[in-house]
Amino acid sequence: MFSRQPGAAQRSLRRFAVRCLAGLAGALLAAIASAQQVLVEVQGDYDNLQDNAEAFIGDVEGRSEQRLRRYIPTAVGQVEQALKALGYYQPTIESQMFEDTELPTVLLTVIPGEPVRVRTVNVTIRGPAQDDPFFLPVLPEKPAVGDVLNHGHYDALRQTIRNRSLILGYFDGEFTKRTLLVDPENHTADIELEFVSGERFRLGEVTFNGGDEFDRSLLDRFVEIESGDYYHADKIAELSGDLSNSGYFAEVLVDAPQEDAVDRVIPVSVRVRARDPRSVSAGVGYSTDVGPRLRGTWREHWINEQGHRRGAETELAKPRQSISGWYEIPLDPPMTDLWRFSSGYLREDIEDVESERLTFGQQWQHEKDNGWLQILSLRWEGERYSIGGEETNRSYLLLPGIGYSKLRADSPLDPSRGYRVQFDLTGAHREVFSTADVLHLNVLVKGLITFADKHRLLTRFQFGGVATNDFDEVPPSLRFFAGGDQSVRGYGYETLSPEDREGVSVGGRYLMAGSVEYQYTIADRWRLAAFFDRGNAIDDLFDPLATGVGAGIRWISPVGPLRLDIAKGLDPEFGGDWRLHFSMGPEL
Repeated sequence: MFSRQPGAAQRSLRRFAVRCLAGLAGALLAAIASAQQVLVEVQGDYDNLQDNAEAFIGDVEGRSEQRLRRYIPTAVGQVEQALKALGYYQPTIESQMFEDTELPTVLLTVIPGEPVRVRTVNVTIRGPAQDDPFFLPVLPEKPAVGDVLNHGHYDALRQTIRNRSLILGYFDGEFTKRTLLVDPENHTADIELEFVSGERFRLGEVTFNGGDEFDRSLLDRFVEIESGDYYHADKIAELSGDLSNSGYFAEVLVDAPQEDAVDRVIPVSVRVRARDPRSVSAGVGYSTDVGPRLRGTWREHWINEQGHRRGAETELAKPRQSISGWYEIPLDPPMTDLWRFSSGYLREDIEDVESERLTFGQQWQHEKDNGWLQILSLRWEGERYSIGGEETNRSYLLLPGIGYSKLRADSPLDPSRGYRVQFDLTGAHREVFSTADVLHLNVLVKGLITFADKHRLLTRFQFGGVATNDFDEVPPSLRFFAGGDQSVRGYGYETLSPEDREGVSVGGRYLMAGSVEYQYTIADRWRLAAFFDRGNAIDDLFDPLATGVGAGIRWISPVGPLRLDIAKGLDPEFGGDWRLHFSMGPEL
């Protein structure tokens, strides 16, 4: 019925040592200036009972023999309460005094006896909440019929019902029955709870205090609460989160106090304070893909009362230099929907490809009811490039596009579970201001699960493809290259690619890359990792793929995970070798 838990052997050894020390080493105990004078030994493999008994007794030290003898009944009572809390109502407890002139010690030997088990669990919800599908979709699994009685589980069940009533706005709810009947003689316990919810409160009008820098219509677009909606604490939290994450405010306080209710309608008050309109930041980073890099950002978080924004950023690294600017117009709702206009210049010199690209474009972003983020885009790209030192080519493409993505994670910086799905499709036609016929597809899927607390499994799959009637006219920015920190480790950055007759990497028509990574938590914010990567940029879907394996360490910094990996590329014909990879950023 009971199984030995980890550490039980060590605990038994400690108990044996306690007896030996108490009976044979009184002089040593007396030499210790401050030590526990009441020791507990629970016979059998009951580590939870042992820990609970010791916790109830607490620290007992510095008592004389006479005072300690008077304390024995109290200690026995504390141990009895500790065992009752975990369902053992009829223990046998024997005390033994080990006398010493300076440090007397008491050993309490406990035989738990037969436990009390739960015979019945009856939970009844009355009032409007009994027909509310959101009130108690699932009761806690414990206490369950047949379980050893645990008063903590019983208290948790009551608290779950109470918490649910407060979250959903049943503020008048109360327990009319709350009984735990224990029959120690028959070793049974019966639980009965009856909760009468009362009428559910509603939310009233939302009023703003502060935020005079913005038009009221913009603030109202953040509000998805309608007057008369049923109260739900999550609605208050969502409004607070949306305003805080908007980037407009330095301070947000959303309050809906029950005390302000009139006829069970609670007004919602929002106090906001606008942030400084401008910010400038600069940073230094490093990754083994591009080496050291400098980044600078200038941002105007709001430039008018409608909440329009603009910004610019630049990045300088040895193989890549860029500068870009953007202008953003919030739509309805402003936390998800927007128009974005952008332009940028990018220069790259990676492996056998040199290119300069000028881009102008716009995006319309909209979150659909099913949670998918939809982006419709139109951009113009002019690219000047050279592959393998050959003559410079130029391309001009007008690229309409559509993309869908969904991200679900239980934490933005260090999730324990979640997934990301992303799909992007763009195209160009020679008859519409373009120098090539191109259809470009990119799909990315990531997943993360955590099991048994310390074990994590991270998977990634990416597929890309280019459809065209003349691949030579496709610029490098729309071809595929693989290898590096975020692709196939054990190979250089973008070194995996089809080659021409002179051995020059020219980019592939397709990209296939996947990864499986296992992580194990070794300490707070530290994890070990082992991974298997496989992929390549190819011209035929049946072309061979490159494989990389390795191990690494993860540090969860305040800005996200930092990754240091040692990888071995297993295919020397593709340039596989031992490589050190360092990168940072979210795992989903």
